[in-house]
Amino acid sequence: MVIKTDVLVVGAGPAGSVTARYAASKGINVTLIERRKEIGVPIRCGEFMPSNEEIKGMFPRAVNMEELFDIPENLRLRDTEAIRLVDPKMKMTDIPFRGYTTDRDRFDKYLASLAEEAGASLITDCAFRGMEGNIAKTSIGDIEYKVIIGADGPGSRVSKSLGLPKPEKPYPAVTAQAKGDFDPVVMMFFGGIAPGAYGWIIPKNGQANIGVGFSPKFASGTLNGYFDKFVEKHGLDVIGRKGGKYVPSQGPVRKTFTDNGMTVGDAAGHVISVNGGGIPLAMIAGSICGTVAADKVISGRSLEDYQTEWSRIMLKPLKIAARGKMMADLFAFGSDRRTGMCMKVLGKRRMGNLIRCKRIFP
Repeated sequence: MVIKTDVLVVGAGPAGSVTARYAASKGINVTLIERRKEIGVPIRCGEFMPSNEEIKGMFPRAVNMEELFDIPENLRLRDTEAIRLVDPKMKMTDIPFRGYTTDRDRFDKYLASLAEEAGASLITDCAFRGMEGNIAKTSIGDIEYKVIIGADGPGSRVSKSLGLPKPEKPYPAVTAQAKGDFDPVVMMFFGGIAPGAYGWIIPKNGQANIGVGFSPKFASGTLNGYFDKFVEKHGLDVIGRKGGKYVPSQGPVRKTFTDNGMTVGDAAGHVISVNGGGIPLAMIAGSICGTVAADKVISGRSLEDYQTEWSRIMLKPLKIAARGKMMADLFAFGSDRRTGMCMKVLGKRRMGNLIRCKRIFP
């Protein structure tokens, strides 16, 4: 039996769930599929959300902010006051930056529930395998669609099937939880583990999300080896299991649409290159993607409008961040000495601009 739907969304992370919600809210038939049996499990990100004010500052052209980022208080675990940048010699620089931490499994389930409330049909334990014409081949059978959305991460199978580009040179990263009481700041560590490697400690209630990522261009060791070194160096008490992923680091891909398909979130490179943050971008782009997909079904709207609109809001800041990341690769990540020197030269103000996707030099 073939499932028939107007819009098929592949991947029920923030990008996919928000896309499905906004498409379904216009009254069309939307199907959201997720390859995992349980949404949001295992956790594979830092679980940090900037405040609405910080998001608006980075993306001032974004609309519907209050509706999009109206998150229940029970999902806001710990308010944070700053991002603390730590150089290889453990010199710390605090950049005022408000936000909060969350449980990504519960956060993702909440966003998926909003999609269902809007009318989308959610199917878990359903893997996308490819397509033939307008038929998606999945692990539970065929799904016929009018528009398909790839929200299935940087290794997107939907992107490949549509002939769209995928993010280039994503960074491997691993994350876990650690017990303890931590300051209300997001700590970002650069160097001290290996050239081109970075780590983080993001506080929650009685524990923290910790993790390590690295550039294979500069570091030749293993991700697990760097993670173990980071844990030992900072005396962290790890609980639970680790989760790994790849993080886009080169900015958005050049094209995110075809005649009947689009990509969104990590699949489209909607990630801030300098810090790996992607949840707010995925949600902003998802709201646009879902709206355009529904309009395509209802009135024949061109899917090119999706790329035009997300580019208007996000492309300039993301390009600035990507250039900042490129400069870091060029000048800072060859050795711990170079990393420390570059952080010193940039100083607090310029590093704050870098975090916020703003130019660091005139």
